[in-house]
Amino acid sequence: MQIIRLTLILFLITYVSQAQKVNKLIKEAEVKRIISTLAADDMMGRNSMQPRQIEKATAFIADEFKKIGLQPLKGLSGYRQEFPITKIDGFVSAEVMINGQVIPKDKYALLSDNEEINWTSNIPVVIVGAGDTFNPNQYMSDSTSKIVVVDAAHESKLAGIKRFLNRTRLLSKPYPKMAGNILLVSGISSVENYSVKIKQRKEAFMMTNVVGVLPGKSKPDEMVVFSGHYDHLGIQKAVDGDSIANGADDDASGTTAVIALANYFKKLKNNERTIVFAAFTAEEIGGFGSKYFSQQLDADKVVAMFNIEMIGKASKWGINSAFITGFERSDFGTILQKNLKGTAFTFNPDPYPQQNLFYRSDNATLARLGVPAHTISTDQIDTDKLYHSVNDEVESLDIQNIVATIRAIALSSQTIVAGTDTPTRIDKSTVK
Repeated sequence: MQIIRLTLILFLITYVSQAQKVNKLIKEAEVKRIISTLAADDMMGRNSMQPRQIEKATAFIADEFKKIGLQPLKGLSGYRQEFPITKIDGFVSAEVMINGQVIPKDKYALLSDNEEINWTSNIPVVIVGAGDTFNPNQYMSDSTSKIVVVDAAHESKLAGIKRFLNRTRLLSKPYPKMAGNILLVSGISSVENYSVKIKQRKEAFMMTNVVGVLPGKSKPDEMVVFSGHYDHLGIQKAVDGDSIANGADDDASGTTAVIALANYFKKLKNNERTIVFAAFTAEEIGGFGSKYFSQQLDADKVVAMFNIEMIGKASKWGINSAFITGFERSDFGTILQKNLKGTAFTFNPDPYPQQNLFYRSDNATLARLGVPAHTISTDQIDTDKLYHSVNDEVESLDIQNIVATIRAIALSSQTIVAGTDTPTRIDKSTVK
């Protein structure tokens, strides 16, 4: 009995000491400073497709990591993790003639990564009749260039792929280049002769994640990742004179948490595992930042990923609560809740399964590689009227909710960072 009491007393002393450090080192004023800077109008909405609109935020986060004293990720000379992206943005010029007739632009779509194609002969023609099966996806990996004539009976499927191909597309490197070039055409029934001359508008530029590292003391090869995305939608159509989509909750709140946690763990100086702090770009347009980041790591050495997204408002359960996407896929959430025993804070399973949130944030790429990678959020996504709007501003947020959630993440992650708990791996075969 005396041993049990002594153990309990030691646990309580340790817990109270840790909680006091969390409250002392993660301060409301500092959280407010960071998020107010990231979501200010002069950050111009942090559109990753517009270097002028996101560079100031990139520089700010890198400067915060430098002031904290983080180290660069192995292979980098600084905190900027740059990677190339190619944008395909419509036609510079296009002329498609079949059987001597000019085909209107709304009757064809080009599936190609090439900047220019010029066909006058030797291109196979495939006819997809009304009774045939038409699956646009089969052409994504087709090995041969061809002209595909599609019957009007398949117009609904064709319209969908036309919308996809006619909008801006992004290609990250390395990316699986299409083996062939496919011209999908409707409104005709046969092809006797043709002339296809198309130039696509292609632009190559760099995107930037911001990454900093705290090396582990006894387990430096085992990594714990804390992340959030810092991009948003940039300048939008004005609403009541406001055209800046500040992205205060989405996801300046998550990026603020990453910076605050970096400062917290740096001051603790007791992480046994290496901690990687990452602010991702391009989440809003396809998760290109986190995809590139994941390619630079050995996923087998990543023990856990705490991805933090939209913690600016109280959850459906009120303050002192959050949810974890993919809760059932590992015991990550169970470990976090165990470490919060005795507090008022609770982590819950994702209450919005119909929203498919597990796949809609930057955790998904590492989860596909088996990492217990989960997103922590408090957003009531089904009723959030400020989501992706110019009204997502700091004034709409509950700063105390952000602080409480960051402190809960700091406290709940302690055994994972210390190397005494290791979440179970995610079954890769179950992650699409």
